[in-house]
Amino acid sequence: MTSHLDLSKHPCFNPAVKGQFGRVHLPVAPKCNIKCNFCNRKYDCANESRPGVTSSLLSPSQAVLYLRQVLAKEPRITVAGIAGPGDPFANPEETMETLRLIRREFPEMILCLASNGLGIGPYIPELATLPVSHVTITVNGVDPQVVEQVYSWVRDGNVVYRGRQAAELLHSRQKAAVSALKAHGITVKINTIVVPGVNDHHVEAVAAKMQELGADLLNCMAMFPNVDTPFAHIPEPSKQRIAEIRQVAEKYLPQMRHCTRCRADAVGLLGDDKAGEFRGCLSACASTPALPPEQRPYVAVATMEGVLVNQHLGEATRFQIYAPEGEGFALIEERPAPKAGNGGLQRWTSVGRVLNDCRALLVSALGDSPREVLEKSGIRPVTMSGFIEDGLKAVYRGGNLDAMKGRRVPCTKGVCSGSGGCNG
Repeated sequence: MTSHLDLSKHPCFNPAVKGQFGRVHLPVAPKCNIKCNFCNRKYDCANESRPGVTSSLLSPSQAVLYLRQVLAKEPRITVAGIAGPGDPFANPEETMETLRLIRREFPEMILCLASNGLGIGPYIPELATLPVSHVTITVNGVDPQVVEQVYSWVRDGNVVYRGRQAAELLHSRQKAAVSALKAHGITVKINTIVVPGVNDHHVEAVAAKMQELGADLLNCMAMFPNVDTPFAHIPEPSKQRIAEIRQVAEKYLPQMRHCTRCRADAVGLLGDDKAGEFRGCLSACASTPALPPEQRPYVAVATMEGVLVNQHLGEATRFQIYAPEGEGFALIEERPAPKAGNGGLQRWTSVGRVLNDCRALLVSALGDSPREVLEKSGIRPVTMSGFIEDGLKAVYRGGNLDAMKGRRVPCTKGVCSGSGGCNG
């Protein structure tokens, strides 16, 4: 799956090239599904380099725009990664759409993720297909008695777990994630945050277990004490202590010794980060509105069988994506629709993200609420009945869309709004 990629150009996994090639972190994942006792994401100091902080947040389309501008100024960037500022899979729609868009536009780019492993499992098959070649999982313990000291809570869906339950759930998911990632041929690095008096005695057990699961590399990171956290009083482990821990852990896994404890908006070479230099560019991209229609190459279609436009937006489980090809049109791909039950506004906003490179959406009907949200996202909703090809001709070649408009019928299944009724 990765035969066309030169994976040796990943500076985090190959220290020999850290002065030649760089990475950019795209901050598209603000939410987190765990609460680490050493983490405080409230503060962003321009001179501070640590995970969990960023100067701005990007949408998937803004991330692509930012990546274009970064590559224009720093062509040595070979890796695009998502490392927060929360967890990528507490924000799976934004994360996966960003990866899809980057792979489509930058086929030679190495894709990389850093996650706590709690929610990554269902997405591993698609990650392998894209492909995402490198994934980092942060594992701070393999004994629930140790793990429960590191985290205040773990959220799985709408359920929040604490104490031993939280530790056992996270540990189980992390083991499954590492095993599944390796089964899909993905290179796995383990990050372990070393907390004196909490898990510093336990890193050897982490290394042994991760070796057993097939992990490729271990990065022992010194905890950075943050104000207003339960571990604020614990001092950062000394360089000597980290060196001792690495020497023991190296019996099991190769050690990463050149980590720079990157921010969620890191950019540049590992030894020459340019996050400060690109801060203005990042902020400008984060303020960029939705792409105008002329910069959106595709049209999305809600269809039951792939011939007719015959599906209500609220009932669509997938969208077919079309683009012009020669004298006609080509089906580019199918994309899953956000699941029902996320709440009306949130669901339609998610549809806008999934289709953010589409200028129009052909549906048999939709309500006023999704119509308004999609239009604000820069997507033109077209209600029509008839052949898909006729709708595509009208959108791309300026045909009479009014003549194709279908009857806007009420939704009787409560799929168009959070209150259970259809606004159409």
